[in-house]
Amino acid sequence: MNIEKDKVVKFHYTLTNDAGETLDSSEGREPLPYLHGHNGIIPGLEKELEGKQVGDKLKVSVAPAEAYGEINPEMVQMVPREAFSGVDDIQPGMQFQAQAPDGSVQVVVVKDVQPEGVLIDANHPLAGQTLHFDVEIAEVRDATAEELEHGHVH
Repeated sequence: MNIEKDKVVKFHYTLTNDAGETLDSSEGREPLPYLHGHNGIIPGLEKELEGKQVGDKLKVSVAPAEAYGEINPEMVQMVPREAFSGVDDIQPGMQFQAQAPDGSVQVVVVKDVQPEGVLIDANHPLAGQTLHFDVEIAEVRDATAEELEHGHVH
C-alpha cells in the first residue's frame, strides 16, 4: 500500500541538522504516526513520503521554507521584566509559554536579560534550519472514519 492522502503512516526517523548533530529520533520508541495529507508533519517531509511504502528507507533534506520557516526578526523582541511576574531568576535559554495574538499558546525562549527588559524569541526553535531526516516506513494503512473526521491518528 502506497502513502497517499488519508492513509495512516508510521515511520522511524532520525533528525539531524547541517552539522550532523541528532536533534530528535524515534530510536528506542514506537514509530511516529501521522495522517497523510492533514498537516500532521512538516510539508517538505510529507511531500517526500508521498508514494512510499512499508520498508522504504530514504534520506530527506527539508529547507526552512518547507519546515518551520525562516527566522522572523519581528518575533524577537524586548519585553518588560514585569511580563515574567513570579519568576525571580530569569536566565537565557529558559522557555516560557505566552499567548499569541490569535489566542493560541506559543513557546518563547529567553535570549538575553538586560536591565531594561528581557529579549525573547518566539520563532520555532528549528526555524531557519535545513532539516535532514533518515526515515524508514514501518506501517501504512487506511485511516478510520473517526481519524478522518478528527484529522489525526487515534
